[in-house]
Amino acid sequence: MPVPAEQISSGRDAEGYAPIHSYAAIGDGRSSALIAPDGSIDWWCAPCMDAPPLFDRLLDAPHGGRFVLQARDVTSIRRRYLHDSNVLESEVTTAAGRARITESLNSGPAGRLPWSELARRVEGLEGEVEFNVLYQPGTRAGTCSPWMSDTPNGCVHHVGPMMTMLRYPDRTRIAVCDDREVRGTLRVQAGDRELVALLASQDEVLPVPPLIDIDTRIDRSHREWQQWVDDLDCGATRRSEVICSALALKFLWFAPTGAIAAAVSASLPERIGGDKNWDYRYAWVRDAAYVIKTFLRVGALPDAKAGFSWLMTTIGKHRPGLAPCYTLHGERVEEERRIDVPGYRNSQPVRVGNTATDQLQTCAYGDILEMASRMIEAGHILDPNTARLLFELADECADSWMRKDNGFWELEELQHYTMSKVECWMALRRACELAEHGHLTTARLPRWQRERDRILAWIDAHCWDEGRQTYLMHPGSDRLDASLMLASRFGLAEARRERFIATREAIRRELADASGDLLWRYSGMQQCEGTFISCAFWMVEAYGLLGEREEASRLFDRLLVRVRNDVGLMPEMWDPRSDSGLGNTPQGLSHLALVHAALSLDGD
Repeated sequence: MPVPAEQISSGRDAEGYAPIHSYAAIGDGRSSALIAPDGSIDWWCAPCMDAPPLFDRLLDAPHGGRFVLQARDVTSIRRRYLHDSNVLESEVTTAAGRARITESLNSGPAGRLPWSELARRVEGLEGEVEFNVLYQPGTRAGTCSPWMSDTPNGCVHHVGPMMTMLRYPDRTRIAVCDDREVRGTLRVQAGDRELVALLASQDEVLPVPPLIDIDTRIDRSHREWQQWVDDLDCGATRRSEVICSALALKFLWFAPTGAIAAAVSASLPERIGGDKNWDYRYAWVRDAAYVIKTFLRVGALPDAKAGFSWLMTTIGKHRPGLAPCYTLHGERVEEERRIDVPGYRNSQPVRVGNTATDQLQTCAYGDILEMASRMIEAGHILDPNTARLLFELADECADSWMRKDNGFWELEELQHYTMSKVECWMALRRACELAEHGHLTTARLPRWQRERDRILAWIDAHCWDEGRQTYLMHPGSDRLDASLMLASRFGLAEARRERFIATREAIRRELADASGDLLWRYSGMQQCEGTFISCAFWMVEAYGLLGEREEASRLFDRLLVRVRNDVGLMPEMWDPRSDSGLGNTPQGLSHLALVHAALSLDGD
């Protein structure tokens, strides 16, 4: 079971940074906010998750923007999401009393609101609890200076093109209200119910609803989350864990377009003080395809259909070629640039944009064709434009599989990466199946069949090390690659069972941490970054799908205890030395890998 918040965080470090893995999230289908156990919202990009952050304390603890609702003299904190919901509830106990905080990025009666509404309800349960209230807007990395205007309808803070308003009850005692902050205290006693909220709008009218309406929308938002879960079709043995991670994936779903981001955050380090600090607020073809398959597997068909349509439309719009990632609005990702802020625990540089946008990643062909195959298995029918695009991509794969690429891990060194070849083999397998069953034209079927067989023969001839009894990261290398564990679901375990099992055991011997549970991505990363959480769940699959359920279940349970926080969220990586999270959070790959691992325990 997830551990209590007081056990995952003894507080912030001397510079004011909370542990990466300690954050909870709330979201509205357009943006998500990250909340530390101490009640500080340290990250929120409004109105959309790829916009400049309104709150960026996550990357600049001393001076970054934040929205704090923090009880004084806290002795314990317990957090949870309401049942089958992404509405967060925290219970704080202090020396003088006990209170409950319920937090939501609200939706309205017709879905997403046309403004952003971050609501924080406070209820007194016992005695008396005093809260510090602080709203400190960010400066967009020093590119704007927030300023306040006192209008007839309330005090407004302007942050570049954003207008924001902090709403609070009359009993709040405000000590400071100026351009850079609103600061005060709110005291509640047993039976009291109050609301603090932040409203935000960009280049549009800013509505100012009554506090009672904002409060009511917390409950409506909770019911809508529950309805989303009720509509799922998930009979997994580990249903609660599957639902929790499916809800986490919804934080990454961008409702205005159907795009799916890789993570909510940007530039959180893969090693403290290191330079692997990437912006993941974009839609990677690979990650989006995996999330779409995950939505299909849990029965979230509308989300899967929206994501699939967006991805195929976006790829088609930018032909020829296949970029690894796109913006949430379906454009090419901007060139990477560096932002002048300290970075999480002084991990530099802080990046916006991503260099992967110009890479060649032939593994994407497999991701797309596999996703399309799963869509059709779920009963969907391809439209002519999508069928034509899939045909083109399959034919392109038949030519491109022989090229060196940047590989699954987006490395600078061009190589014949084994995982890329496996994914190209899978792409043509799926293309052949789609053509044979009448979903694609058979005009290239004989060619695809021949190329499919050539790829597998090439993998056997060039990527297998007979002496070490393992597939290597690429021919001529002595490194191993944990991403090959994904091939248990891609068909390699079926086609080359003995070799796959031998590779699995070699990877676990050489890439696992001391516990044997966590895996580094590939050889040589032990000193460069943390273990990659999704790799450990792929290992669970590599046992579960091959019938070794006892070991799969044992490993799955150990991972749950180790890498999930008190509310069930996971970052990208885990540092086994400090036993703490690394990388961006919440991370889509980690959560979708958990879902597939859980299903593999049932042989699914």
